[in-house]
Amino acid sequence: MNLLQDIITYIRRIIKSPSNTLVTDQLLIDYINRFWMIDVDARVQLFDLKTKYQFVTSPGVDRYNMPLYNVQPYPLQPTNYTGPIGMYPVYQGFLSPAYVNGIQVPLQTQKSQFENIWPNIVQNAPVIGIGNGGATYTLTFPIVPFNSIPINTPLQAILRGHVDITGIISTGVNVDPPVATNINKLIPITSIDPAVFFTSTDATGANVVVTDSGQFLTGNVNYGLLMAPGTAPFGYLALSGGYSTTVNTINYLTGIANVTFPVAIPAGVNINAQSYYFQTGLPRAILIYNNVITLRSPPDQQYVVELEAYLSPSAFLNTASAIPFGYMAEYIARGAARKILSDTGDVEQFNFYEPLFQEQEILVWKRSQRQWTASRTSTIYSQGINQGQSGFNNIGGSTV
Repeated sequence: MNLLQDIITYIRRIIKSPSNTLVTDQLLIDYINRFWMIDVDARVQLFDLKTKYQFVTSPGVDRYNMPLYNVQPYPLQPTNYTGPIGMYPVYQGFLSPAYVNGIQVPLQTQKSQFENIWPNIVQNAPVIGIGNGGATYTLTFPIVPFNSIPINTPLQAILRGHVDITGIISTGVNVDPPVATNINKLIPITSIDPAVFFTSTDATGANVVVTDSGQFLTGNVNYGLLMAPGTAPFGYLALSGGYSTTVNTINYLTGIANVTFPVAIPAGVNINAQSYYFQTGLPRAILIYNNVITLRSPPDQQYVVELEAYLSPSAFLNTASAIPFGYMAEYIARGAARKILSDTGDVEQFNFYEPLFQEQEILVWKRSQRQWTASRTSTIYSQGINQGQSGFNNIGGSTV
């Protein structure tokens, strides 16, 4: 049984177009994908799409983007194939409960409330350099202690710049965080959130600013690429001299940066630095904002983070398992046909089939509601003997 082909056949019956000549299978698949991936999750939250998102933190990294699907080819590719299905979020969103190493932690979606507890205070470092009439300097953040080599816990680090998922999508490559040997100019500056700033003034008294870019050096992601900020969307500039471990990068673990400023810094002029700095440790709170997961405290080592999530349906594939839930086949067919009838202006057919579409949506929704109502209402007596007792981990505990 090929559910995708069955859905295509059913759509053709509804729109009265049995021939592939007038309406191609590829066009129908496009409508199916748009209904399945964009409309369904907005119309109904299905129990079958509820899942868990789990990832492992990286030491010193406090922000993680919602994951993206890889670029997928269209199924049933015709000779006039025009392109793939682009990257889009794997999950519709995250919700409580959230866990770090199995311990439940608060999950916030209001940035103001989160930052009232964990304020992002900019640390103004004392003068870290003096202009000598040139543009290239080696600068060190004095607030960052020396970490052991090789790097092991306890770890201290200044926070890193970040590129959000819109910026990742704009690169065309599903690598997060982005790594490169030069600044990627495909990323709009509105997707870049710097966390390190080097500042001074030039011979005219104008500001000279260099920030990190949220992009990292190929081969060593502890080195952030530095840039000269600019106007939106692509006004920022790469720094002259190239990028390596000794040019135009900051080592977030040692606080050492090698910077070539866009202009010469006059002799005797102070060079200052600003950054965000936190004591790293076991994360005890999570913020979801702009499809970014922010951890506080920033992790000092690898921790397992788990969040409740609703899966975004993946694109249709030309296989017998085109969709994971066969009971939704007629609902998807009617939903895709509904979009076609709407686009073609066939109001009479649209109105005729609308009650039947609504009926299918209610049936699909009812299946989820039956699953939700299968759970007993939680009380202090509903967990069973020894559930949650400390020390036993619910395995082998005594009832005494």
